[in-house]
Amino acid sequence: MEKANQTSSVSEFILLGLSCRPEDQKPLFILFLTIYVVTITGNLLIILVICSDPQLQTPMYFFLRSLSFIDICFTTTIIPRMLANFLSEKTISYAGCLTQMYFLYALGNTDSFLLAVMAFDRYVAICDPFHYVNIMSHRRCVLLVSFSCSLTHLHSLLHTLLLNQLTFCDSNVIHHFLCDISPLMKLSCSSTFVNEIVLMIEGPIVLVTPFLFITFSYIRIFITVLKIPSAAGKYKAFSTCGSHLTVVTLFYGSIFYVYLQPLSTYSIRDYIATIVYTVLTAMLNPFIYGLRNKDLKQGLRKMMGKRKSQAAPS
Repeated sequence: MEKANQTSSVSEFILLGLSCRPEDQKPLFILFLTIYVVTITGNLLIILVICSDPQLQTPMYFFLRSLSFIDICFTTTIIPRMLANFLSEKTISYAGCLTQMYFLYALGNTDSFLLAVMAFDRYVAICDPFHYVNIMSHRRCVLLVSFSCSLTHLHSLLHTLLLNQLTFCDSNVIHHFLCDISPLMKLSCSSTFVNEIVLMIEGPIVLVTPFLFITFSYIRIFITVLKIPSAAGKYKAFSTCGSHLTVVTLFYGSIFYVYLQPLSTYSIRDYIATIVYTVLTAMLNPFIYGLRNKDLKQGLRKMMGKRKSQAAPS
């Protein structure tokens, strides 16, 4: 009971956000509101185009649709809270902070696993095309997405429960724009030894395993593509992977910079990297996939054509 009282002594946290200067709040609000609207619109378009076009009912687009849906949820976990912060609502309840952290890790890591699943899809399509239909059946695709979501939610639940055991009895000011695990652990006035051990052992496994799987898949893909005799064949094979590789580089480059470093070194530079993987990647995904994918562009034109024909007077 005494521990529970100590833990609940901090009933809310103060998120300092990206800037404490009053003159920065309105421009930042407009900037991130624009980013949020573009993110939601772009990812919804990807989902609608894939759902409306029978030719896009393939495993690759099933995974892309799932990625767009997760990106919408992921961004919604972060940006609305940021917008409220810019409007001087800088406090967040203890439960609200842990809830945001839970979904931050659950959805962020689901993104990571989906990128690995998409790499596997490209690997099978290029390296074993004759068995592609059997290997990437609809049932297996659903199972891969379900497994990705389930595992990452368990991972997030573990860290949320461990963080809930810490005592917060001094400062409640978070020098960040969201409730991330590293700034919260810095605020604790109890031992974070167990949390740090689990974070150093279990965390990298969940984070690095999908990346290693992606790396292995693309090594095999490159080896297979280099054996293709024609330059046109090589270009066609590589072009199907270009968008995915761009997203992987952007996502993992920023996320490794933030989390694969000691807790004591966490600084303002990490905020920028955090913005990249939590906000910018989700916004850029529809452009990266849409602008480089002729099937998606064709599907968008067909969908817009149908809407125009339905809206036209008879």
